[in-house]
Amino acid sequence: MRHNILLEDVLSFSHGRPTIATLEHFLPARDHLEELEEFSRFEEAHTEGILAVAGAAEVLHTLQKQNYPWAIVTSAWRKLAETRVIAAGLPLPKVIVPIDEIRNGKPDPEGFLKAAEQLGVAPEECIVFEDTRPGIEAGLAGGMQVVGLLTTYSAQELRHQPLIGDFRDVAIRPEGEFLKIELSDQSQTAAKRESDASL
Repeated sequence: MRHNILLEDVLSFSHGRPTIATLEHFLPARDHLEELEEFSRFEEAHTEGILAVAGAAEVLHTLQKQNYPWAIVTSAWRKLAETRVIAAGLPLPKVIVPIDEIRNGKPDPEGFLKAAEQLGVAPEECIVFEDTRPGIEAGLAGGMQVVGLLTTYSAQELRHQPLIGDFRDVAIRPEGEFLKIELSDQSQTAAKRESDASL
């Protein structure tokens, strides 16, 4: 509450966006360098409570076992991204595209397009899993297939199909030289649940 800004307002805007974008949105026309450095030190030092999304470890294990390319595109800077992935008990991918190595963060598609290039995969052959609307918009703008994750926002807020609850709704199996990915789409179920809750 240093700046008398409601936490709910910050969280509703910040997820999926670079920290600097959030600071500039709520505190425009200011020098944010000192706050960014303070925030960075705090984030890198506090890893307790960081957990992997349910089912993520199993999906990544399958991808690695089949030597299938995958990447992380994040609004965190590289050191923080690697710290959090390790804290969650997940493997680090060969390709990470953090916010400090691109010019434009989500919803701009730059990060996803850079990841596709580094993986050697055409954008239209990439599948993006995203839990925020800016991330979904970035994937779509990059010409990629996008799956929404209901781990941060509701179906109404994500405004996208298909949607999965978490990675337990993803089944991956080899099919020749390719991997077949099947989703247990939660779009209709989530929408109905939210509709019932609003009655």
